[in-house]
Amino acid sequence: MDNSSDAHSRHRCAACYRQFNRMEHLVEHMRSSHHSYHEPRCGVCGKHCRSLDALRDHLGFGASLPSKPACAAAFQAHGCPLCLVVFPTASALRAHCAACKLSRASIPSSMQSLTTTMSRMGVRGGGRAVALGCKMVGGGSDGTLDVCARVCVVDEHEAILYESFVKPIIPVTHYRYETTGIRPEHLRGAPTVKQAMRRVQDILLNGEQSYYSSRGAARLLVGHGLEHDLDALGMDYPAHLKRDTATYPPLMKTSARLMSNSLRYLTRSCLGYDIQTGGHHHPYDDCVAAMRLYKRMRAMSHLHLNGRRKDDDDESTAKAFPAWRQRELERMSPEELLAMSKPDYQCWCLDDD
Repeated sequence: MDNSSDAHSRHRCAACYRQFNRMEHLVEHMRSSHHSYHEPRCGVCGKHCRSLDALRDHLGFGASLPSKPACAAAFQAHGCPLCLVVFPTASALRAHCAACKLSRASIPSSMQSLTTTMSRMGVRGGGRAVALGCKMVGGGSDGTLDVCARVCVVDEHEAILYESFVKPIIPVTHYRYETTGIRPEHLRGAPTVKQAMRRVQDILLNGEQSYYSSRGAARLLVGHGLEHDLDALGMDYPAHLKRDTATYPPLMKTSARLMSNSLRYLTRSCLGYDIQTGGHHHPYDDCVAAMRLYKRMRAMSHLHLNGRRKDDDDESTAKAFPAWRQRELERMSPEELLAMSKPDYQCWCLDDD
């Protein structure tokens, strides 16, 4: 019995703690799981989780029962409910929570005049990333077809770089006024979708002639459901420059990453305030929330990389665990296998390099 227990311990995944009867099964698990040091981790037991929601389940958030009561108890005493970090003392937790919980950004009262002034001054905004948000009205015979009627772009400091109503290319059959606040008079004389798209492109290119310029000055584009907004503007954007909070694995609903969380949920659970809670929804709120989520995930600390360069994580897991090395891999410890493992997505903390 003891020998069997020792064998299982030797065959336990160093990330998720699953145990395997044979070492070859552990190697196959590491080959397919894409465990990495970039995954959210329990601050008590160190277990890796595929997403923040999976980590919340591990800690017993909401209606779910904790998978490890000892972790849940320690987290309840000294854990931040937003970033899920565990602190050594209650005073350290209080000091952290004061900065971790954010307040809703106030929408500038004279937004159109601010946009005009910034455009005239040629302000390009601070930081490498900008966030895009669009508001849709209804087109088509039943008003269910989404067409862009308002667009907003903000920089990393939440300053507005561009904001405008947009005249749709097809007739509007439902203005969705209860949530958009958009009326027919707002769209009379507004820029066309093509004109708005060109303004957004100018901001994203940031003085470049191409998104693939060797200078690399083109912006990172942040948003929630970016494909939807880009389609509405008739735009394409390179995948390597997009940062979508709806498809970033640590922010997804399930470990299988089949479903995305809403921006409203992510803002409440990760930033600590509410958006889209009734009345008219301005795209500025969505831009700011997406940008704050991006910056929070980008700032996650990954100091335990065992001396490896962050650039090393660009290699695929297939290269890390080739079949021809099977025997060599089976002689490694679980910790050595984890050190070789790579994520199957681009971790946003790499944007700080």
